[in-house]
Amino acid sequence: MPSQPDWWRSAVIYQIYPRSFADGNGDGIGDLPGILNHIDYVASLNVDALWISPFFKSPMRDFGYDISDYRAVDPIFGTLDDFKAVLKVAHDRSLRVLIDQVWNHTSDQHPWFEESRASRDNARADWYVWADPKPDGTAPNNWLSTFGGSAWAWEPQRQQYYLHNFLDSQPDLNWYNPAVVAAILDTAQFWLELGVDGFRLDVVNFFTHDRSLRDNPLRPAELPRPAGASATDPFFAQLNLHNLDQPSTLDLLKPIRQLLDRYGAIALAEISSTEDALLTSSAYVSGSDRLHTAYNSSLMTDEPLTVQRLTGLIQRVESLFTDGVICWTAGTHDFPRLKSRWSKYQPSETFLQDAFDHMFAALMVSLRGCCCLYQGDELGLTQAEIPYEKMQDPFGLQGYPHVLGRDGSRTPMPWRKDAPAAGFTEAAEPWLPIPADHRLYAVDVQEADSTSLLQKYRRLIRWRNEQPALRQGDLTLLNLADDHLLGFVRTCDSQRLLCLFNLSPATVYCDRAEIPPCEPTEAMGVSDRSYHDILELPPFGFYFANLI
Repeated sequence: MPSQPDWWRSAVIYQIYPRSFADGNGDGIGDLPGILNHIDYVASLNVDALWISPFFKSPMRDFGYDISDYRAVDPIFGTLDDFKAVLKVAHDRSLRVLIDQVWNHTSDQHPWFEESRASRDNARADWYVWADPKPDGTAPNNWLSTFGGSAWAWEPQRQQYYLHNFLDSQPDLNWYNPAVVAAILDTAQFWLELGVDGFRLDVVNFFTHDRSLRDNPLRPAELPRPAGASATDPFFAQLNLHNLDQPSTLDLLKPIRQLLDRYGAIALAEISSTEDALLTSSAYVSGSDRLHTAYNSSLMTDEPLTVQRLTGLIQRVESLFTDGVICWTAGTHDFPRLKSRWSKYQPSETFLQDAFDHMFAALMVSLRGCCCLYQGDELGLTQAEIPYEKMQDPFGLQGYPHVLGRDGSRTPMPWRKDAPAAGFTEAAEPWLPIPADHRLYAVDVQEADSTSLLQKYRRLIRWRNEQPALRQGDLTLLNLADDHLLGFVRTCDSQRLLCLFNLSPATVYCDRAEIPPCEPTEAMGVSDRSYHDILELPPFGFYFANLI
C-alpha cells in the first residue's frame, strides 16, 4: 500500500457484514470467498478501506461477536488462507482492510474462560470479571445486560458470578489484569503481522467497570433517554454510571495506540450505549496516545433530519473534536436501515425519496472527518421485516416484541434482480430471507442506470477524493435565512468549497448575497440555476461551488 500516514482522517470506509455480503460456497451463508469474488465491486465504489465484521472461530451465539479463538477463521467463513487472499487482492486494488476486534468479551467456549471458570486459583482465574454473591445469594449488584436481564451469571464451579454486558455466553474480560492486556495485544500483533491496516474495536467504552461494583441509580423520570435508545429498552431504565464509560479505560488506550503506530495501522472505535455519544467519542480520540477515530449513534436515530438538528450536531462535533477525528456513520449492522428510519418523515412520492437519498449521500461525503458506509446503504435498501419464525438475532429474540432486533438490517445483499436468492447464494435458502422489494434495488439494476443511487455514490466518493478541501479542510457553518437550507464552507490552503443542502421536499431559493461569490463545480449537485441573483435548489437538492 502507498504510504499515506493520515489517510484515515478523511477516509470513506465500507463495512462488510460477511454473513450477508456474498456466499462463495453455496451453503446460504456469506463468507470470505464471497468477499473475494466481489472485491472489484467494493473497489468500484472508490472507497479507501473496507471493514470486515467478525469472521473468527465462534459458536455463533451472537454471530461472531462471541469469539472462541481470536486467531482462527471460523469454517463457516472459510480459512486463514482465504483471508490472506482477500487481504492481498484488496491491497492490489489500493483498498485498506480493517477487521473487527472484540476485546471486551469472549465466548464462554474460549479456552481462557473454560480455564478461568474451573476454579479460583488457576492461571487464568483473574482473566474475567468475577464477584461473590450478596449474602442472600443474589447477583453482586443491579447492573443490566444490554441484551436484557441481569449482567451477572452464576458459575457453579467457582461459586461466583461473572460479568456479561451482553449475552450470558459472552463473559467480560478483566482489563484490570495486565496479563489480559498483554494477551490482547499479542492477538492484535498476530493480525498486524499478516498485514491488516487496522481494527474496528467493538464496544471499546465497556472495557472497564467500577471495581467497587456500586449499584447504578435508576433513571429519573424527567431525564430523557440517550439519542437512539428505545423507550422500552430496560437497559436505559438505569443511569449506567458504573458499568461502562470508566476513566480507567482511557488509560488502556495508550499501549494499543503504540502498537498500532508501530505498524502504521489505525483503530476505528465503536462507542456504544452511552449517555452522551459525542462527548464520549471525542474523549477516546483526543491526543496522539488514544485511538484514531470513533463512530457513535448520533445519526442512527429515527428523528427527522432537519437543519436545526444537523447544525447543532455539526457545531458540537466542531467544538469537541478539536484534535480528534469523528467517523460520520448513519448505518451499521446494529441499527435499522437509514432509508427506513427517515422515510416516514418524507413525502410518499418515490422521486422525492430518491432525491433525499442522493442529497444525504452528498452530505456524508462533505462533512469534516472520515465516514463509514454500510453494505446495502449505497443501494438504498430498506429495513426488512423478518417474521418471528425466521429471526436469528439473539438480541431480537430475547427482547421480542419490545426490542427491535437487528435481523432487518442484516439481510443478504441483492446482486442480481432476477437470479435465485438475488445472486447472493446458490443454496435453496439464504440464512435470512431477502425481501422481494430488495430485488428492485439490486446491484445489476443500479449499474445499468446512470442516475441510480449506487452510481451517485461512486461519483460522489471519487469526486470527494479529488477535492483538497474535503480531504483536509476546515468546516465553517453558514447562517442562512431559509431554515430548510444547510450550508457550510470547507477550506484548505488550495481550495474553498461551498456546500449547500436543501433538507425540504419543496424548492428553496437562496439569495446569492447570503453566500460568498462562487463558481459551480462540474456535474455535482444541481445546475447553476440563477434568477436575478437567486440560486434555486430543487426538493432535496444540493449544490457545490468553489469560492472565487
